[in-house]
Amino acid sequence: MAASDYDSFWLWAGVKAGPALSRARTLYLLDGEIRARAPGRYLALRPGVPRLPAPETWLVVRTDTLDWGGEEVARLKARLEAWRAAGNRVQGLQVDFDARTRGLGRYAAFLAALRRALPPRYRLSITGLMDWSANGDPAALAALDGIVDEIVIQTYRGRDTIPGYEAWLRRLRGFRLPFKIGLVEGGQWRAPAELAAEPRFRGYVVFLVNPPPQPGARRR
Repeated sequence: MAASDYDSFWLWAGVKAGPALSRARTLYLLDGEIRARAPGRYLALRPGVPRLPAPETWLVVRTDTLDWGGEEVARLKARLEAWRAAGNRVQGLQVDFDARTRGLGRYAAFLAALRRALPPRYRLSITGLMDWSANGDPAALAALDGIVDEIVIQTYRGRDTIPGYEAWLRRLRGFRLPFKIGLVEGGQWRAPAELAAEPRFRGYVVFLVNPPPQPGARRR
C-alpha cells in the first residue's frame, strides 16, 4: 500500500518526512517514552515542540509499563499544554502499549485513572492488537467505553503486514468502541469489503517508515 493514498499518519522520531505528509489531516507524533527500566522518568525523544498548525495532532507516548507515577502524568500534561501553546491543533494523548489480551482488565483500570488526570479538553487514544477482537474479555473491552475515544488496531509487525489479518478483522463485526485500522507503509493490504460497513470504523492510520537501504549503498 502507498502512504500517499491516505491522510492520517504516525510519525516516529528519526523517520524522514516524505511527500505523503503534505496531504496529512491527522498526525500522531511520538514525543517520548515511559520505560520500566527508568521508573519515574519521561524520556523525551523529540528535541522541541512541534509547530504544525494545519493538521490535527496527537501526542504519542510509548510505554512498556503501567506503573506510572504522578511525575510522568504531570510531564505529559505539561507537554500537551506546550504543544497547544505553540499553535498546534492538539487532539489529545495516545498511549502506545502492547497490552496482553488477558491483561485488558488491568489496562482498563490504568486508562480510567489516566483519563481522570487529563484535562477534559484532551481526548485519549490507544493502540490495540487484532487479538483483542477475538480473545479479549468482553467485560474488559466494555469497560473502555467512555474512557478512550478511539482504539487504533495495528495490523503489522515491524515493516510487515501480519499474515491472515483478514480473518482477525472479520471478528471486529459489531465492535463496540470507535476504532481505526493501523497500516504500515509499503505493507501488503487489501481492505476487507465488510469493514467500511462497521458503524464504529473511523478510517486508517499509516505508520511511516524510512525506505530500506539500497543494496550496495554506501553508509555515511
